Amino acid sequence: MPMELLHELKVAHRQDMRARQDFVSALRGYMLNDMAAGMKQRYESAVAPALSTRLGGRQPTQDDVHDAMKGDLFFKFYSSVRYNAQEMVWRSVIPGIEAALPEMQARAAAVQDRAGGTLHLDPTLEPPENVTAVDVHLMPGVYAAPETPSAGAIYDNGLAVFSAGFMGRELDDIGMSMANYVLKRFPDFAPADILDCGCTVGHNTLAWARVYPQARVSGIDVSSSVLRYAHARAGSLGITAHFRQMDATELDYPDASFDVVFSSMFLHELSVRDIKGFFAEAHRVLRPGGLLINMELPPNQALDPYDQFYLDWDCYYNAEPYYRAFRDQDYTRLAQAGGFVPENYLQFTVPQYTYMSDDDFTEAVQRPATIDGQTGRLSATLQWFGFGAWKR
Repeated sequence: MPMELLHELKVAHRQDMRARQDFVSALRGYMLNDMAAGMKQRYESAVAPALSTRLGGRQPTQDDVHDAMKGDLFFKFYSSVRYNAQEMVWRSVIPGIEAALPEMQARAAAVQDRAGGTLHLDPTLEPPENVTAVDVHLMPGVYAAPETPSAGAIYDNGLAVFSAGFMGRELDDIGMSMANYVLKRFPDFAPADILDCGCTVGHNTLAWARVYPQARVSGIDVSSSVLRYAHARAGSLGITAHFRQMDATELDYPDASFDVVFSSMFLHELSVRDIKGFFAEAHRVLRPGGLLINMELPPNQALDPYDQFYLDWDCYYNAEPYYRAFRDQDYTRLAQAGGFVPENYLQFTVPQYTYMSDDDFTEAVQRPATIDGQTGRLSATLQWFGFGAWKR
């Protein structure tokens, strides 16, 4: 079921649109759990034996698995349902948003400064082509187009449907889980300045402000549209955060400005060149003793070929062309290329903070990372994967 947005920018969707959203959310939950499990069974029982014979017993790569599955009827049906469900997410929310846009803009103007946060836009910034030429996630209108004033609202409302209840009451479970991991795992670490890169509507940015209320928390994105929405959303929720329009590969901050640089599901939207640029910039703006932390899907090298193939579906069918290239990287080497030393690298898996007790989460963060095909997937056994490095 889609989560109902709790802030004052939420759209009062008509009952018929709510019914569509309920259907799409349930369809996605069924597809990502039941259909996905059935497809893996199909692979193991029928596709894998034939593939092994064709390869002469050689261990398949994920490309071998993908090539073999592309001709299978189950995979064709699964992909068709998943692709159409993705488009249905946006179609289920856009009409209501377009109808409510004038009222929403008035509400945004009334609440945007309520919590004392700030918004600085850069009219000279030209957003990169990867967010202006591609309908990323199949979302119509692209994230960074100035002529799409509703991009933030579309993303926020769409994510509530897309996540099928897995993202927390304010769609901030990733941020809450990552920030609480740092809090529980490193209790003596007291960051004063925190930066969220590629923050979109600031849903995970605000989690850091909740967990570290003494810190100054900032979020950046290349899209002016999503930042306007993020600023008003934070004001509506009464949380102080500071938003700036900026490219994460060319941060307009002095050296040693932050104690934490954070990103969530951001790196896979960048080319490998830009990822390296981001790591170098993160290293530059971190203070000694600061932490870079990224939430992403685990690297392909940690998974078997089928799970590599499954988790890289978005690269081929969800308008996320850099997904596979990023996950093929050695994350340790990416950090090292940015200036971090290998012995200060860390990676971990954590359960969802929102859905468990604080004591249970505190105990869970002490466990070693366990990576498998379910890591990072929106499923009943979901656990998040994080990685990064300390600047010593």
